[in-house]
Amino acid sequence: MTTEDTTSNVPSKRGSSALRMGPRKKASTSDPLISHGQHFGRTVFALCNYPSLLTNGILRLEQMEETPLEDFSADERREHRVFEQLLDSYPGLLERLKNGSEEEILHVGELVRRSGAAGARGDDMKTLKSAVLDWISPKGDAIQPHLHRNSKIDRGFNHELTGSLLCPAGLDWNDPETKENLRSGEMLVCGDQWPIFLYTQYTYDPDDPWCGLLRSRLLAYKHVFTSPSSVEKEPKATRSGNARLHGMNCVTIASISYIATQVRFALSSSSVFSRTDTTTDSETFYHSLLDLLEDPEEYKEVDELLTWWNRQVFPTPSAAKRPVSANSALSKIRQKHLAVKQTSNLDVVSS
Repeated sequence: MTTEDTTSNVPSKRGSSALRMGPRKKASTSDPLISHGQHFGRTVFALCNYPSLLTNGILRLEQMEETPLEDFSADERREHRVFEQLLDSYPGLLERLKNGSEEEILHVGELVRRSGAAGARGDDMKTLKSAVLDWISPKGDAIQPHLHRNSKIDRGFNHELTGSLLCPAGLDWNDPETKENLRSGEMLVCGDQWPIFLYTQYTYDPDDPWCGLLRSRLLAYKHVFTSPSSVEKEPKATRSGNARLHGMNCVTIASISYIATQVRFALSSSSVFSRTDTTTDSETFYHSLLDLLEDPEEYKEVDELLTWWNRQVFPTPSAAKRPVSANSALSKIRQKHLAVKQTSNLDVVSS
């Protein structure tokens, strides 16, 4: 279940950032944009005001005829990159927006947001709420005290197991005072205080905070993007997963942040995903991960992280990067093509 603000508004001029969750309004008709919105929310940007994103983007395109993008603020440049990615994902969308009225832009934005991105987020929450309990259960044993699959009130810091996983990295859950402060709410956990479950084997090294970050087995990427049955083994689902349906063959920065946000929410005691929920602070959490992963200064670590994830989720495409076996038919074909190309280049130069 998800909730957002109860009013709707499309800005008439560039103003507040669209890369924040927007107001609530029900979409009324079916449109291919819904499917694109579902995938876009999972892989490019999950929590933003899509009507504002579209309106700001169209206005910014007009302003860029006289003002280069570099002269806009960092937030506006980031917002425009997201806008361009949305346009690229759906051919013909730009013309539809330019030729449409403000009502049409609102309608398109609501299709992408409410029925698309928000709908996909809600569907994933429903399945992860139950599935996460299977992943954290002790091998060959049951969770004690028992955790209900259909209720989250006893999760979060209220339970020993989920509390230990949600405990911010750098804090000691086994310290009685820390545990009590987290449970009572005296110690407020902000979204940018990342939980220990994000790390490999739930181990955090303060001297090397990148070590193991976002490589936890709890980040069940395959559950959402290939099929729930492929989390621990090869997929057996008869229907294609979300990745195949949308031609996705590599992991994105935003999709890692999305999965981390979903699992964190599934472990929490909150039953409603809301931008105003200061307990989970999911929006800040999601944006804080994106801020790190999009930081040019972190390029080396991020590249290694994406390579690691691609090997876990999409191992087949990486095979194309392997060196071709010597004396194979493929190597002979490529050698022949290279020789023909080199001969053609020499002919052009000599002429």
